[in-house]
Amino acid sequence: MLAELRGLNEECGVFGIWGHPDPAPISYYGLHALQHRGQEGAGIVVTDGKFLRAVKGEGLVNDVFSNGKLEKLDGKAAIAHVRYATAGGSGIENVQPLLFNSTTGSLAIAHNGNIVNAVHLKRNLEKQGSIFQTTSDTEVLAHLLKKSHHTSLEERAKQALKLLEGAFAFIILTEDTMMVAQDPHGMRPLSLGKLGDAWVVASETSAFDLIGAEVIRSVEPGELIIINDKGLRSERFSEPAERAICTMEYVYFSRPDSDIDGINIHMARKRLGKQLAKEIQVEADVVTGVPDSSISAAIGFSEASGIPYEMGLIKNRYVGRTFIQPSQDLRERGVKMKLSPVRQVVHGKRVVMVDDSIVRGTTSKRIVKMLKEAGAKEVHVVISSPPLKSPCFYGIDISTDEELIASNNSVEEMRELIGADSLSFLSVEGMVQAIGRTDEGKNCGHCLACFTGEYPTSISPNTVLPHEKELVR
Repeated sequence: MLAELRGLNEECGVFGIWGHPDPAPISYYGLHALQHRGQEGAGIVVTDGKFLRAVKGEGLVNDVFSNGKLEKLDGKAAIAHVRYATAGGSGIENVQPLLFNSTTGSLAIAHNGNIVNAVHLKRNLEKQGSIFQTTSDTEVLAHLLKKSHHTSLEERAKQALKLLEGAFAFIILTEDTMMVAQDPHGMRPLSLGKLGDAWVVASETSAFDLIGAEVIRSVEPGELIIINDKGLRSERFSEPAERAICTMEYVYFSRPDSDIDGINIHMARKRLGKQLAKEIQVEADVVTGVPDSSISAAIGFSEASGIPYEMGLIKNRYVGRTFIQPSQDLRERGVKMKLSPVRQVVHGKRVVMVDDSIVRGTTSKRIVKMLKEAGAKEVHVVISSPPLKSPCFYGIDISTDEELIASNNSVEEMRELIGADSLSFLSVEGMVQAIGRTDEGKNCGHCLACFTGEYPTSISPNTVLPHEKELVR
């Protein structure tokens, strides 16, 4: 569904490259492939072996790096970031990569995820004299790195990363080293690849396809990868915990042409649609999907049900985000600007409308109304995931129960609220089976917290970890 309309957004995407003569242009193209993960800000930091230089700003990748700004970024390595503001809020100071300068050297950090215990760590650091320049949880890591008593950057990183609770995929850049870290549960996607002799890292493998890089493997939970002119070395800052990749990466966030741990997103979504068709019975004339993330599931549902698939909704790709306004009337107009029904496809038909999820229900209600105004006889809404009942504390901007229609309403009550003739959801078991992960453990490697309320980590902002005694006092 339309993330900017419904309020379900991934926090960001990260990209890094080491050992290439044109790291900034390559990073620029990498960010284009990750643009769907964040549209509020973008940045690139490069190193030439002596200094770190940055260009970043608010807006889309094209806008931030216009007017020859990339020409200022010569070097041999770079890290880059696109951001959607969840933790920390908006503002240029929070646009990443965050860059820190000191007399002992410079440091840049790009981060995808959310550090659950960041507030607690920040309070402790401030008591020890730290002064924070941003409201981003990412800055906590920089202060932990500087506070460490270890002399080597690698050991400082291991010590600091042990203190973090939550979901994180970090890329850290200094003048002479790039480091990559994945949280012990592997909650955010992060892949390693090669472009000729250069090493590349990205939130999604679609970034590798765009730049012509080869996918090597996923970064492992609890892994710390060190890359410099000597090559690549893999270490561990933590033993891996039970795997808990965010299931919404498969359902909604990631691009259809990306793979996560060898599972293609488009094919996984098709299987979700097929499983949904097995679980529910609906009599209809045509199946349509809400562009773009639901198209794959709609095709799968059509194939399994035998109901023909048609393009019943068209997305206007040239409408930006600026039209979204707080008034109800303008929001109604906004949906019509972004989506248009194909009247001759839906008129007089019983329509199955496939979507990936329902958050607040407001956009679903508007689309159902739009289809009926276009002449649809019936609109049956089918969702290729279970009801979102619990908030996410790991980097998706649904942090309270009040934001979730399924938290306080039954399926029948939700159906009435959105005005559909029927409403059906995929089961948790069916979703896990259809995605196809084979990890050991009760959830087959998935984080299902937003569906079940069972969180893989502590979610208290005041969590005190055993390693915290390692903080320099």
